[in-house]
Amino acid sequence: MNLTQPASLVDHYLQLCEDRQLDQAGRLLAPGARLVFPGGRCFGSLDEMVAASTGTYRWVRKHRDRYLVAPDGDDIAVTSLGRLYGQWPDGTEFDGIRYADVFLLRDGLIVEQHVFNDLAMAVAQR
Repeated sequence: MNLTQPASLVDHYLQLCEDRQLDQAGRLLAPGARLVFPGGRCFGSLDEMVAASTGTYRWVRKHRDRYLVAPDGDDIAVTSLGRLYGQWPDGTEFDGIRYADVFLLRDGLIVEQHVFNDLAMAVAQR
């Protein structure tokens, strides 16, 4: 099993999301995919996810430091580890906020994305 292809697919998906090419990114999601964000917030589409994050920051991107890939039954689990950087609503920049995104891939498409990060802690400390 070639485990580099799933990491490349996830990296491409994350880049498309950062670039707000949501239609293209959405093509990498399986029908009925679940996007689960901090606080247990579940979204069924990228448009829903973007709308829910309005007001938290002006923009955010990821330093994608490494990928962990492993078979999970018939699926493949991919974890992206790194640091968030961006700009708060007042224009102040931030960097170095930890994140872990866990993806489940099936038949070459993303069926689940689970997002974990320290963004809420960073907001509370401001």
